[in-house]
Amino acid sequence: MRSLEQWLAHQARVHPHPVDLGLERLERVLDRLHWRQPAVPVITVAGTNGKGSVTAFCAAMLGAAGYRVGTFTSPHFRDYRERIRVHGAQVGTDALLWAFERIESARGEVSLTFFEYNALAALLIFETAKLDAWVLEIGMGGRLDAVNVVDPTVAVVVSIGLDHQEFLGSALEDIAREKAGIFRRDTPAVLGSYEMPPVLESIARALGAPLKRLGREYTFTQRAGRWHYRGTRWDLPDLPSPALLGDIQFCNAATAIAAVEELAPRLAVPAAAVARGAASVSLMGRFQVIRAALPGQPTWILDVAHNPDAAAVLARNLRALPIAGRTLAVCAILADKDAAGVAAQLRDCIDAWWVTSIEGARGTSGAVLAARIAPQIAAPLSVAHDVAAACTAALAVAGPLDRIVVFGSFHTVGPAMDWLEARGMLPAETLPEYTVPARGS
Repeated sequence: MRSLEQWLAHQARVHPHPVDLGLERLERVLDRLHWRQPAVPVITVAGTNGKGSVTAFCAAMLGAAGYRVGTFTSPHFRDYRERIRVHGAQVGTDALLWAFERIESARGEVSLTFFEYNALAALLIFETAKLDAWVLEIGMGGRLDAVNVVDPTVAVVVSIGLDHQEFLGSALEDIAREKAGIFRRDTPAVLGSYEMPPVLESIARALGAPLKRLGREYTFTQRAGRWHYRGTRWDLPDLPSPALLGDIQFCNAATAIAAVEELAPRLAVPAAAVARGAASVSLMGRFQVIRAALPGQPTWILDVAHNPDAAAVLARNLRALPIAGRTLAVCAILADKDAAGVAAQLRDCIDAWWVTSIEGARGTSGAVLAARIAPQIAAPLSVAHDVAAACTAALAVAGPLDRIVVFGSFHTVGPAMDWLEARGMLPAETLPEYTVPARGS
């Protein structure tokens, strides 16, 4: 029997291309597995930025109401098992191996991508887990993403920005059209940003999908640390601030409420559960602030911001939390991202930069990244061998009033988490494990 590491290495070799969007391969394998659409409500979440936050808010609110929820997200920071969670538990290795064995026995000659194996495993695990709801994060785009084999009860598009243009198109309208591919006839379509390309509304109306637009069909207001949500079904006047930091999280929390309230005659979610979910949600790597563990040490901030829009949000969050000291950056960005655009958004927020390499087919060297961002910044710029070396170098010059911001990719933040945890600066996350279903389930 293969180990999990052997399975993942095998899956990375099966298909000739790391990304090959399309549903036909998955549908053939699912048909052989006699898989059927879920009988429970499903929220599908797409968008350029904010998908992970909205997914986490939805799951937290439903969980606070006592429902058993399955969540599928990607990519992961340090452990592949982060991607699949079953009613609060991280999927266990035995459950993944069970799913991979079923997929391999069914696929025959069908060549699957690494992400397609991942999505199929989530669907099989959720199918056997006796859940009350699923919350699924789209990996890339929407129309041809593997997650889109599932028909949602509510479809959410959080935001539209320029990212993955080589697969989704070079213009915002093209990208929006791909993400609108998760919409279904007569199924609520929730839009999570104030400004969206008009094609999203056009596609929703053509399908007869009821539109829920931020600022129109649902709104929120903030006052004195509390906030007020008004939607199509609910009026929630006294909510606690979201546990995730940054003003954008009010938009993300409101978008999640707009999705969850559409489950209402099938799943009753009391106002108290909405409040508890919003105030208790946790999510790694989204403006995650780590206070100094020992006297004399700086604060650390971890954020996966990897495109200009996300960098603009990071810059806004940094400005909203002014400090007496300096802001130092540890940064690594994939080769196919707009690194210059990211740096330009953060130019006025960073006092010194350490850039480094990301390995792999989509990676780039620290020297190449430095050359790309140097014209956009005025602060000192250094190149480190890897993320650990960059963190070490930044910490060596940081004082107790400073902060170190690690950003640019999951592939940047994940190694930084390992480095911080090894030095006792990041508490280890301990989650229960969802174990394998009974054989023959």
